[in-house]
Parts: sequence; C-alpha cells; structure tokens
Amino acid sequence: MRIRIVFSAALAALGLMFLLPVAAHAHGDTVKVVVTGQREGHVTADVTWENDGDAVDEAVAATVNAVSVDGSRTMGPWRLVRDTAAAPAGWTTAEALPPGTWKVSVDVGFPALGHGELEVAVPVVDPAPVTPTPVASAAAPVPSAAAPVSSSASAAAPAASSEQGATEPAADTEGYAVWWTTAGVAVTAVAGAAVGLLLRRRRRVRLDRLN
Repeated sequence: MRIRIVFSAALAALGLMFLLPVAAHAHGDTVKVVVTGQREGHVTADVTWENDGDAVDEAVAATVNAVSVDGSRTMGPWRLVRDTAAAPAGWTTAEALPPGTWKVSVDVGFPALGHGELEVAVPVVDPAPVTPTPVASAAAPVPSAAAPVSSSASAAAPAASSEQGATEPAADTEGYAVWWTTAGVAVTAVAGAAVGLLLRRRRRVRLDRLN
C-alpha cells in the first residue's frame, strides 16, 4: 500500500515538472510594454504577454527612467505598480514627473524581458482660484442726509415763525414811539424860540415908544 502511494506521488511530481514549463511558455518568453502617457504626472503603461496579448497576472519587476528633451534633467529609476484605476494590463508609477516634456523608457526584467518608450508631455496645472471671504465692516452706518424731520421739530418751526412775526410789529411800534417823541421835543423847542423872539420884539417896541 505504501509503495503505491509513493509511486503515485512520484508520478504527480513528474507531471508537474513537465506541465509547469509548458504553462510558463504558453504566453511566450517576452512581454510587450506600451507606455500610454501620463496621468497628473504619473507615467502609465500597459504590460502584456508578447505572444497572446494577455495581461501579466504576476508581479512585474520594472524600472522607469525619464530624461528631459534638452537632457538637462533626469528622473528615476522608479518602479511600476499596479494601476487599479486602469485595465488589468495597466501599470503606473507612484512618483510624478514635473511639468515639461520627457523621454520615458520602461524596462521589464520579470516575469520576462520587455522594453517600451515614449515622449510624454506633462502640462502645467494652474492652481484653483481662491475666492476672498467678505469681511464685515465694523463702521457704524452713516445716516442719510435726507432723514425725515421729527414731528416735534416740524411743530417748532411754525412756532418760531409766529414768534418772529409777533416780535416784528412790537419792534415797529417802539420805533414809531421814539420818532414821535423826538418830533415833539423838536416842535416844542422851535415854538419856545419863536415865543422868545416875539417877546423881545414887543419889549423893544415899548421902549421905543417911551423914549
């Protein structure tokens, strides 16, 4: 019984040894790498098997390098990570490229060899405008120049005008009284002077008759 179990296990092991290479070579020995562009600066790429175009289910060991078009800047090497927002074949980078135009190259070493490259342009993203928060004014409201006049003020205005009208006749009366008084004094003085002249003339006439 034990011999049969050992023999069956040996046959299963031999079968796996032959089947695994066949399964491994079913997709081919190379992968196809297509750099699709960028998303918010993160490099995106599709990695599939070269022979049948199936997505690579295994972990992918790859490096990403980028060089600016003028050669003055380099970024990387970065590694590829699974892009959960894309198709099963989608991969991306955790790091992001700064704005500019870059020559991006991706080299895969596992589970098979593969290479892809593309010129990628990362645009400049303008920051969102900030809406200023209105500040409440602490100044007190300025009263309008055309404010309505209160009833007491409007009532006081006719009273003042009536008092002024009553005062003006009184002032005129006092002026007339002073004028008449002055005129009477002047007339009395003139009459007195005339009487004095008459008395003097009569005395002269009498004296002349007596002489």
